[in-house]
Amino acid sequence: MGTDRTAAGQSEMGVVFPRTGSGRSTSALGRAVVADALRAVDPLGSRAAAADTSWRREYRVHFRRLVEAGLLSPDAAVTIARDGLASMQERMKYATIDGEVGLAEAAAMPIAAPLATSTVTGGGRAETELVLPYQGERLRGADLLRRLDTWVAAGIVEPSCAEAVGLVVDNPQWLSLPGQRVAVLGAGAEMGPLTALLRWGAHVLAVDLPRPSIWQRLIGTARRYAGRMQVPASAGHDLDAGTGIGADLLHEMNRVAVWLAGIDGPLVLGNYVYADGAMHTRVTAAVDALTRRLLELRSDVGLAFLATPTDVFAVPAEAVVEATRRWAAREGIGRIRRPLRVVSGGRLLARNYPPGADPGINDSLVVQQGPNYALAKRLQRWRATQARSDGLPVSLRVAPATRTRSVIKNRLLAAAFAGAHRFGIEVFEPATSNTLMAALLVHDLCAGRPAEDHPWRDEAFAAAHGGLWRQPYAPRSVLGIAVLFGAGTARG
Repeated sequence: MGTDRTAAGQSEMGVVFPRTGSGRSTSALGRAVVADALRAVDPLGSRAAAADTSWRREYRVHFRRLVEAGLLSPDAAVTIARDGLASMQERMKYATIDGEVGLAEAAAMPIAAPLATSTVTGGGRAETELVLPYQGERLRGADLLRRLDTWVAAGIVEPSCAEAVGLVVDNPQWLSLPGQRVAVLGAGAEMGPLTALLRWGAHVLAVDLPRPSIWQRLIGTARRYAGRMQVPASAGHDLDAGTGIGADLLHEMNRVAVWLAGIDGPLVLGNYVYADGAMHTRVTAAVDALTRRLLELRSDVGLAFLATPTDVFAVPAEAVVEATRRWAAREGIGRIRRPLRVVSGGRLLARNYPPGADPGINDSLVVQQGPNYALAKRLQRWRATQARSDGLPVSLRVAPATRTRSVIKNRLLAAAFAGAHRFGIEVFEPATSNTLMAALLVHDLCAGRPAEDHPWRDEAFAAAHGGLWRQPYAPRSVLGIAVLFGAGTARG
């Protein structure tokens, strides 16, 4: 959830929000970064963001405007990304006992004790075909292709997603990513690709917090499967106990950058970090500073991200056409659409898109997730846009809504997820999502594809949005109804 001030007692060391007259305000940071990102392309939108005094309620308006302004031209989208990244880099600070410095300086600080490398080699046999866990089954071959076709027909994934995964099915030799190394930042994340890549026999560099409970689990996973996992280790570490393993990106991004710079072979830097509230913005800013530093230290780096479906995206005209067809069909709850819209003053069951929009704007921001989450995820999209513009290989794929622990602990979101199927939206289990998205990562790294003519098309390619893009109703206009439908199920 979003917070306006960093919590009392929260660590004031490492990557921190900038100080204002009354403390460290997350809202002030969000307003300023969005205003800076818009200034060159949309001056009016920039002034509106800077002047907004109800940021926690109204931030969604400005995050949508960032997408709309970027549609003016490819240069506009890249300018917004570059300026937003520069603003974040300049405004966020790194606090030490001696004072505060900028993130670029912090990421390049001298290393007193470099991280060593410890290696875990799995003892299992590599899976040599793509197998997708789904509703208690393990789908492979023809069964998996039929599931992909079913998802396309139901509007759960874009056709390009099914085509990309199908290409991986046809080329199982890609699964082990021969000759490549994937650094997984946030290795223990439920949505991350670590487990899938290890099952397939890939070479993974795992980075997560130095907590024995995390590493005991990850090391056990690595030993069980076929891949090779290398981890950052401090002096005196104990691999079996999980002690002295890992690094805190919030405070040690310079150590991690130097460690990754010393790894042999082409490297893909995957950002899968997550934290609650304001901490998510801080750790995302830390990873972005690490990314900038690593790109300075070596020239063979690609980037990988997962985009959340609960954001604002430009979507293809085909998605708009399908949503319009479903609106006209008045299926399901659409049969009582008119009275519900009258009673609600038009707030319920609003159209997802104006007919004929090309591209359409899918606004699936969930206000309850807060502006800190939105800013952190937008920062990743901006980094992907700038990197593509600079000619770097990038994999950024829209992942489906997923029942991760971090989501379902929010009662409102848990209830909305439970009732989402009433509107043609499929919420995935973590094992299905992380395997599907790992397969798309493999596709992007092995098949490759030229950059599209506009950054929004790169983001829309192979999107697994769970149905949010092709349903007839604007997502927020059905959120309350989905919560009512799913409340009992979620409590159960």
